Amino acid sequence: MSDPTESPDFELVRRLSGHRTLADIPQRELEWLTAHGDLVVFEEGEIHRPGDSIDHLFVCLEGRITHEVDRGAGPRRVMDWRAGDFAGLLPYSRMTAAPGTTIVLDRTEILQMHKKWFPELVRECPLLTERMVHTMLDRARTFRTSDLHDEKMISLGRMAAGLAHELNNPASAALRSAKVLKTEMGAAEAMALELGEAGLDREQRTAVDRARTAAMRTRENPSFSPIEQAKREERILDWLEAHEIDPDHAAPLADTSISTDDLEALSETIPAAALGRAVGWITRCTAALSLASDIERATGRIHALVSAVKRFSYLDRAPRIEPVDIAEGLTDTITVLGSKAKARSVTIDVHVEEGLPRALGNGGELNQVWLNLMENALDAVPESGHIEITAAHELDRIVVRVIDDGPGIPPGIVDKIFDPFFTTKPPGQGTGLGLEIVHHLVGSHGGEVEVASRPGRTEFRVTLPPERAEMGSG
Repeated sequence: MSDPTESPDFELVRRLSGHRTLADIPQRELEWLTAHGDLVVFEEGEIHRPGDSIDHLFVCLEGRITHEVDRGAGPRRVMDWRAGDFAGLLPYSRMTAAPGTTIVLDRTEILQMHKKWFPELVRECPLLTERMVHTMLDRARTFRTSDLHDEKMISLGRMAAGLAHELNNPASAALRSAKVLKTEMGAAEAMALELGEAGLDREQRTAVDRARTAAMRTRENPSFSPIEQAKREERILDWLEAHEIDPDHAAPLADTSISTDDLEALSETIPAAALGRAVGWITRCTAALSLASDIERATGRIHALVSAVKRFSYLDRAPRIEPVDIAEGLTDTITVLGSKAKARSVTIDVHVEEGLPRALGNGGELNQVWLNLMENALDAVPESGHIEITAAHELDRIVVRVIDDGPGIPPGIVDKIFDPFFTTKPPGQGTGLGLEIVHHLVGSHGGEVEVASRPGRTEFRVTLPPERAEMGSG
């Protein structure tokens, strides 16, 4: 009679009892697992690629396996399995296909069991099943964290590309104006020296300064039509030619608020020999001021964009739960998506109820919700489409609606849009995680997200508890 301790099954049960995840599992359950599994050895290399069917539980006995996922930002290692870990499909898991690439890094020995045995496993091995379920929940949290990180990186990449374009315009404008300003300042200084050589008395200098002030004051009608502007330039040109002054001053002076009456008053006060110098100095001064204003507007736009990005991403704040201004988050999100909307000539209208209460939550995560919903809307609408965003206080809830006039979501897939990895976009253009992450983040804030769609109108509706409701609970 053979010794049972020398049987392969006995040896495998002994190895499983030393498994760090199974050490305290009753021997009867380990024997059941051994009887229904197969011992398999994998050499180095890939064993699963994205989309491959997953239908086996793996119990790692020795070796090392890693799992990489590429959401569009390049492969990133999400999990490692070593001796003592469960891998593959687990009981109650909804996973049907590999989300990424599974790679054997070192020669690996596993005990694998087909999913057809899962119902019997649940009945016969309650403690083993419980241990596997806990492992599955830990794995789900790890993948969730990885998915959220990847989606943020992809969103930030798209946002950075759009912002680079958005920032380039005012930055280029400021650079051009600064270069011209240096030239104008030098010319103004030369004109000032020439004017100083004219020997004007105090009254005459006051008249020159009065004319310069007139040129720099705010126009009463700053929005002249092209025809009105042309007539204005023509009148100034006639005045300059009548006084034998360089006609090149006509165009820049026409862009100021000075009138021919102001110029005539100047001509009546200072000598004719000094008039051309005075007009030239005034022209250079107003040109320099105009350029400085251009630089101010351009750098102001840059500052506004950078401030919006800082607020949007909460770069200067540690992640924490705090009162969140929903209106500010929506506005900042629209700002960082501005270049994408402009590129497609999409109009975005925002209507926020006055006095909208704050939500209690993580501002960066809520901004990720608005970004994903708005990007989806921008991708859905046609060229020159329209997106409407509203935020209001309804029945003690904050309700944010993102509405687009795109073709709508086909009825057959509306129920699937919040599922992980589901996307209607072409390969390489969507991760299938955007709306699933929206659903998760809104839920983690005690809210809900719903969708209603028909051709020409799709509405995503997010409801969140206001700050006071959260603070009053418990």
